Amino acid sequence: MQPKFLACITSTFFVILTGCAEEPKIKKEEKPPEPVTALKAFYAVYSNARTWATDAQVLDIKSVDLDDKHMCKEGKCWAWSVNLVSPSKGKLKNFTYSVIEAEGNLHQGVFANLEENFRGSRGQDRPFLMQALKKDSTDAYKTAAAKSADYMKKHPDVPVTYEISYTPKHGQPAYRIIWGESVSTSAYSILVDAATGEYAETLH
Repeated sequence: MQPKFLACITSTFFVILTGCAEEPKIKKEEKPPEPVTALKAFYAVYSNARTWATDAQVLDIKSVDLDDKHMCKEGKCWAWSVNLVSPSKGKLKNFTYSVIEAEGNLHQGVFANLEENFRGSRGQDRPFLMQALKKDSTDAYKTAAAKSADYMKKHPDVPVTYEISYTPKHGQPAYRIIWGESVSTSAYSILVDAATGEYAETLH
């Protein structure tokens, strides 16, 4: 067999093998963490908390401030704090849900903190069943923002924080959308029904 003919066969065989070889797998880039709604954080916590107490009820849910780069936006936050109580145990246990590791003992995912005794209420707050939470924090924000256009225009840089708790005046759980870092330092907030998403009250 002629050398040139052998070279052609070898070259053709190499091309076939190269064409049949598997293309290298491209590693998918992981999506960067994103802020989450109150209910997404709560359901993650509640699923974990069932191992602590099967009769767990909600006392309150609050957004957690991290830093200027990780602020709540339109109902989504980087971290949430959930206080649950167990009537059978007479205990309260705090859980946090964070999408990133952060200062203040915040860990990515669900993290359970120490439990403490609970006598049935904490100030005006009292436990309620998770079934009362039908609307998410994004819905509550839309309702509050619609009622707060003038205030938001005058105070565009004020951070917005969130609390969900039972409201004795309205007899049901409600979102409190707070323009400010806390209730005590805020001059303006809106209550939104946690079951219907309807406006309930403006607080100054």
